[in-house]
Amino acid sequence: MSLGYIWLGKRMIFKNISKPVYKIVALQFVIATGFSLLAWNLGGALKAWSAAYGGGIAVIGSLMYAMIAMGGTNDAKQAFRNQVKAELVKILITAALFICALVLFQSASWLWLILGFAVATLAYWFSLLAV
Repeated sequence: MSLGYIWLGKRMIFKNISKPVYKIVALQFVIATGFSLLAWNLGGALKAWSAAYGGGIAVIGSLMYAMIAMGGTNDAKQAFRNQVKAELVKILITAALFICALVLFQSASWLWLILGFAVATLAYWFSLLAV
């Protein structure tokens, strides 16, 4: 749990700042699920599974980022290191999952897989409105 603080008058109040990060991951999951259902209605089961896998890649990467980056610390240097480490892990996991899709899910509809990933990634923009 990461704690941030704000000044209220003459006293400092600690606030949990990791909660909004997990809300973004939850929003990504909801968007990815909704897009997969839309793909199912538009193109059938294969396109829906492809969109779900693409959305899952985005959600898993974001969840890993949140778990690493929100390791509670009050040290600015350590917080920065956590952010960098989290982003590197997210990129590596995302690449690994796309490679797994290439190898294991050869019948995938690649357009829908990429669209599922892109639409789930849009949650970062939607979260600016929601969080």
